[in-house]
Amino acid sequence: MNRILIIVLMGLAMSCGTQSKEPEQEIQKADPIISESSDKIKVLNFATFHMGSTSDETSVEFDEEDKKNQQDAKEIAKMISRFQPSVICVEVPLNENDELNTKYNAYLKSPEKASTYYGEVGLVAFEVGRVNNIQNLHGIDHRMSYNYNINEELKNVLDSVTFGNFKSNPFASIPELNVFEEGLSLMEKLERMNHPNFLDFLITANADILTYVGTENGFEGADEAAKYYQRNLRIYSNLNRLPLKKTDRVFILSGGSHTAFLNGFLKRSLKYEVVNTFDYLK
Repeated sequence: MNRILIIVLMGLAMSCGTQSKEPEQEIQKADPIISESSDKIKVLNFATFHMGSTSDETSVEFDEEDKKNQQDAKEIAKMISRFQPSVICVEVPLNENDELNTKYNAYLKSPEKASTYYGEVGLVAFEVGRVNNIQNLHGIDHRMSYNYNINEELKNVLDSVTFGNFKSNPFASIPELNVFEEGLSLMEKLERMNHPNFLDFLITANADILTYVGTENGFEGADEAAKYYQRNLRIYSNLNRLPLKKTDRVFILSGGSHTAFLNGFLKRSLKYEVVNTFDYLK
């Protein structure tokens, strides 16, 4: 499956079970999505890049075997654990739940040994689950392929200028949130990824940009983009399969583009309330 940017840019990625001074200040000013005052199910919808191997077209550099990276990931898990989730969802296919929990239970027996299962799942979600005494994690991903490179396979007569300009400099509109900037710590990368403007950017980068691609009488780009919308709707449907109670607190850890789509679905939901990620990422 090709997408433009990891998660992060997920082309530039979910399962359920987690600069400079000026940009950092902007990030800290991000307003909560909504308050926690309602009686809806609280959800911490957390964006990450894939910390292990990925089929994404572009990925953030991260060595999951590096001891410093493993410790940094554990520190992130410690911060997230203050949310006190009762349910954890991760970007693992629903049909791999048995394997997911076999790996998780192995980690619970030897937490001193870092797990790199699905990268961020083992490094972050497993530790959040351990700290909060959670018995099982839930994979809610649904794999679907789509052709992000459709522009290279046809003569685009819609708007090749807009498409080309974006492809040549995707971060032109949000340079302060460029997750590929050299020297960023893990915390700084995750702060940028979870910023509302970056999440909006991921929807553009992974789907909406394709609406500028197509033949004279065709909708080839839009039809490919629709597949990515469909995949994320199916992920959301997998979340809705879980027998949740109003008292549950759900932590979702996934690639950034999935987080972006889910935020939209969750904010319009009659059932869920999205909490402010930056209340915990500090």
